[in-house]
Amino acid sequence: MALLRGVWGVLRDLGKSGMELCSGCGNRLRSPFSFVYFPKWFSSTLGSYPKKPMSSYLRFSKEQLPIFKAQNPDMKISELIRRIAELWRELPESQKKMYEDAYKADWQAYKEEVNRIQEQLTPSQMISLEKEIMQKRLKKKALIKKRELTMLGKPKRPRSAYNIFVSESFQEVKDGSSQAKLKYVNETWKNLPSSQKQVYIQLAKDDKIRYDNEMKSWEEQMIEVGRSDLIRRKMKNQTKDGIGEY
Repeated sequence: MALLRGVWGVLRDLGKSGMELCSGCGNRLRSPFSFVYFPKWFSSTLGSYPKKPMSSYLRFSKEQLPIFKAQNPDMKISELIRRIAELWRELPESQKKMYEDAYKADWQAYKEEVNRIQEQLTPSQMISLEKEIMQKRLKKKALIKKRELTMLGKPKRPRSAYNIFVSESFQEVKDGSSQAKLKYVNETWKNLPSSQKQVYIQLAKDDKIRYDNEMKSWEEQMIEVGRSDLIRRKMKNQTKDGIGEY
């Protein structure tokens, strides 16, 4: 039973990934469970597996973001998120409770649906899916987190000198396939004089400064809205020690 609970926990974390896991498998799973019969009804059951409900703050942010974007079309997403976070902090408890109650109701419905699906799964079916699920788990979680971070306005990572050069040069090469263009740009970079490379190295340094400043501001916002789980370890240590600067 402990194994089954563990497998079910994986299923729960994956959300609606069952359909993705089983699509194209036919009536049998591929190695290492190719000997296990895989009923067609099982795929449709997993296909209806529910997604976890959004938290009260994330629900509020998703609701407010289009409104703020329409009112401030030229504003950076990080600034929009900062303003939404400020609005959430200033929101009366009575209004916050509406979002929290909605989350609790959705969570209850989610658990009921999970229990309904769980009753349809036999131990052999869950065990036969275990390896496939584990292979998808990290990828699925990474994708979910990436989408969440995008929505929360996390700054883009800094580009290297080489990446900046490729981005600029690739657009200038009009003829040839993408592979041929990339090969040409690579050769150009290798033969580029050090003095010209220095220009891109400086641009990369400037972009790193931009990234550090934006990340510092963004992580402070995340701490304010109770999402300290999203900040870097270095920032956590500094916050714990009471240090405000990098």
